[in-house]
Amino acid sequence: MTVDGSPPGSSTHRPSVDESVGELVTQLTNDLGQLTRQELALAKAELRAEAKKAGKGAGMLGGAAFAGWMVALFLSLTAMWALDEAMDLIWSALIVAVIWAVVAAVLGLTGRKELQEVNPTPDQTVESLKEDAKWLKTRKN
Repeated sequence: MTVDGSPPGSSTHRPSVDESVGELVTQLTNDLGQLTRQELALAKAELRAEAKKAGKGAGMLGGAAFAGWMVALFLSLTAMWALDEAMDLIWSALIVAVIWAVVAAVLGLTGRKELQEVNPTPDQTVESLKEDAKWLKTRKN
């Protein structure tokens, strides 16, 4: 809202006594149209930013999963063969599996935390719409 109570970007047109009801309705319709376009643009900008954040988190989870799978495969085989020198192969395989279970849990929890920080609600747009509703109520009076 601007200092005079009008929404941002609207004209500071003050009705005079000589204006007809039709002119006032036309002005109000124009203001509402402009206000709606501004609110939609704000909502799009907010949602685009949140979608980008969600995409980044999901991409990181996918990349971590693939890299983890490849590393786990080759390191598991290496570790199993190395531990086979000191113990039975079955025990060495179990130890390696437990290690990778811990790694998977850490990656999963970190990715989940990233995705929980995404806010799909366009907060600024909601607040702006509330202000616009107040402005419209005062404009009707």
